[in-house]
Amino acid sequence: MTRGGRRTDAGDDGAEGPQRDRHIPVLLSEALTALQPKAGQTFIDGTFGAGGYTRAILEAADCRVIALDRDETAIAAGAALQAQYGERLRILHSQFSTLDEAAGGDHVDGVVLDIGVSSMQLDDAERGFSFMHDGPLDMRMGRSSGMSAAEFVNTADEGDIANVIYAFGEERKSRWIARAIVKARAAKPFERTLELADAVGGVFHGRKIDGRHPATRTFQALRIYVNDELGELAHALAAAERVLKPGGKLAVVTFHSLEDRIVKKFLTARSGKESGGSRHMPERTIKSEEPSFRIVNSRPLTPSKGELDLNPRARSARLRSAIRTDVSAWPLDLDALEIPQPNR
Repeated sequence: MTRGGRRTDAGDDGAEGPQRDRHIPVLLSEALTALQPKAGQTFIDGTFGAGGYTRAILEAADCRVIALDRDETAIAAGAALQAQYGERLRILHSQFSTLDEAAGGDHVDGVVLDIGVSSMQLDDAERGFSFMHDGPLDMRMGRSSGMSAAEFVNTADEGDIANVIYAFGEERKSRWIARAIVKARAAKPFERTLELADAVGGVFHGRKIDGRHPATRTFQALRIYVNDELGELAHALAAAERVLKPGGKLAVVTFHSLEDRIVKKFLTARSGKESGGSRHMPERTIKSEEPSFRIVNSRPLTPSKGELDLNPRARSARLRSAIRTDVSAWPLDLDALEIPQPNR
């Protein structure tokens, strides 16, 4: 996951974009405005990456940051930043779904999350996230545990593969793609990213879809599934709710509709509203629970034209922010967030 070198919408476009984009934090100014760092405060950067958000927070005020990342490579790369800021910064190897535990029982003044795969991960062929580079078909954010993308496509039932590609990639030709994958693996198991990209591309006879490589949605779906990204996001939001002080700030940057939908549903419910409101039919207040968050921006913030000129990968980024109330954290209801469960 990242943040300073965040992926921008690479999860949607399969990692297209120039190398110069890889270390540009997305919506950085907007995130700092939402967090409002002040001296003496403590923040959690749940998705450390290249450290862009962490550095900006530490530069904005004489505060502390607890930074987390599930990727061992990001933790190792953060050593220089750790040395620079000393006791003001702690970098921990951890999934952000348990970010409240990282605070050691204390409450914090702010949490920032930048969801998805990082540009550094996408640009590293050995990580296997992108069909723009040939590499091992891995896709795991934490390289030492869990099932790789190759293991899944080589062993899963055709129906399960189709369901994953449809649920997490919103790919209409998921069943044709799954059939092509099963047929190809019978001759030779998948080992490389370009092998899978070619198999998927054959379903579309090499045509681009909406100007993108035909394997874009399939790669996105497999990455989300292998890393349980949507489940991690839901649990991270609940952990942030538990760890934030009254008045604490939450800022979440997402890059595709599945992520943004979960954040919107979570915050809408916890602000005491029902989702689905519009200017014609406003959101209705829920009486069963007192609000645990106050939403700051009813519509997500998006990158400016100037930011997009510098970093085209940021085009699908969305920032939602909220302020914690003094009400106890709500129980987490995963069903209410409507997270896809393709193989349930």
